[in-house]
Amino acid sequence: PMQVQLRSLAPDTILQLLQLEGAQHILRDTAELSALHNTSYQLLAGSPSPRKKFLAVGMASVQRPRGFYLLATLQSLFSQSTEEELQEMVVVVHLADTDPGWNVRVAATIAQKFARHILLGRLLLIHAPPEFYPTLEGLKRNFNDAEERVRFRSKQNVDYAFLLAFAANLSSYYLMIEDDVWSARSFLTSIRRAVASQEGSNWATLEFSKLGYIGKLYRSSDLPRLAHFLLLFYQEMPCDWLLVHFRQLLTQKDVIRFKPSLFQHMGLYSSFQGTNYEPLKAYSSAQGYFWGKDPAAGSTFTIVFQQPARVGRVRVRTGSVERPGDFLHAGLLELGQHRDRSRDCSSYIPVGSFEKGTLEQQGLERVLPGPVECMRIRVTQDQSEWLIIQSIDIWTTAGT
Repeated sequence: PMQVQLRSLAPDTILQLLQLEGAQHILRDTAELSALHNTSYQLLAGSPSPRKKFLAVGMASVQRPRGFYLLATLQSLFSQSTEEELQEMVVVVHLADTDPGWNVRVAATIAQKFARHILLGRLLLIHAPPEFYPTLEGLKRNFNDAEERVRFRSKQNVDYAFLLAFAANLSSYYLMIEDDVWSARSFLTSIRRAVASQEGSNWATLEFSKLGYIGKLYRSSDLPRLAHFLLLFYQEMPCDWLLVHFRQLLTQKDVIRFKPSLFQHMGLYSSFQGTNYEPLKAYSSAQGYFWGKDPAAGSTFTIVFQQPARVGRVRVRTGSVERPGDFLHAGLLELGQHRDRSRDCSSYIPVGSFEKGTLEQQGLERVLPGPVECMRIRVTQDQSEWLIIQSIDIWTTAGT
C-alpha cells in the first residue's frame, strides 16, 4: 500500500518524504575518515540500515553528453536479484554533478521509480557538496591530456573517494560499478561463491569484469584507505590506473578475475577481445576508437538500442591511418529484432557486406519493416591483423 501511495505523489513530495531530517549525514564518529575532513554528505534519499549487509554496490553519476543510463542500471541490479539476495545488498548512488538542480531532479525520479527499495533500505542517494572538493583548476597534465579531460577524471577520482568513504560501514564487501552497466542474473550469489573460494587468501581486489573499474570487489575494511589513496593522487592518473596501483601496494601482484563477466556496458558488448580501446568509442562522440584482437570468423560486435528505432542509413568505418591493415577484411552488417531476456535480439537479417573495411547502406527502412532493436557486425573470415572500428554512424527515420 505504501508503494501505491508514493506513486501518486509528485516527485518533490516523494523526495521530501524519503529524505532524513535536514538531509545531512555527518560521519564525525569515524576515525578512519579524518583525512576526509568530516565530510558532511547530503543524504538525498534513503536511510542506512542498522544491520550490516553482505554487499554494497556503489556508483557515481553525473550528466552525460549522450545518453542517461542510471535508471536502467538500477533496474538491472534489482531485477537480476532474488528477494533473498536483495536483503543482503544495498546500492549507493553518489549524484555528483556540479549542477545541484540536476542532482535533485534525478533523485526525485529515482525516488518515484524505486520507492520500495528506498523504503526497505536497499537504495541510498547521496551528494558530497562541492566545498569539500580539492581544487580542479590548474591540474597536472601528466599524459598531455586535454585540460578538460584531466579535470573530468580528477573529479571522478574524488567522486569515488567520497562514495567509498560513505560506504565503508554499510557492508562486508563493496562492489564498484559505473552508472551504465547491465548485471548478470544473481550476481550477488556468484560474488559470494567467489569470495568463499578465496578464503584464506590475502586478496585486495577481486574482479568480475574486464572493463576499467567496473566489477571491482573490495573488503569494506579497505575502503577508508582506498578513499584516502584516491584523494591523495586524484590528479595523477585515471581511477582504473590508481586501482591497479592500490592492489599492487597491498601486495596482490596478480589479477584475480572470475569468468564469465558479471557486468557489461549498457547497450553494447563484443564477443572478441578488446584492449584499452573500449567498444563505446566506436559509436559515441568519445575520442579514439575500438581496437580488438583475434577477430575470428563468427566474432560479433553488437549494439543493443535503448529504444527500438526505424533505421534508414548506417555507415561503418574500420581501420585507421596509423594502422591501415587493422580493418575488417570480410564481414557483414546485420539488423536485429525481437530482443530476448539475454539482451540480444533473437532474429537478424544481413543488410550489407564490408568492402575494404567500409560499409554504407541507405534505404534500410525498406529492407527491414518494423523497428530495429539491435545492430551487429559479424566477422566472416579469420584474420591475423587486429581490428579497429573507427566509427559507427546510424541515421533513423522521422518519428523514431
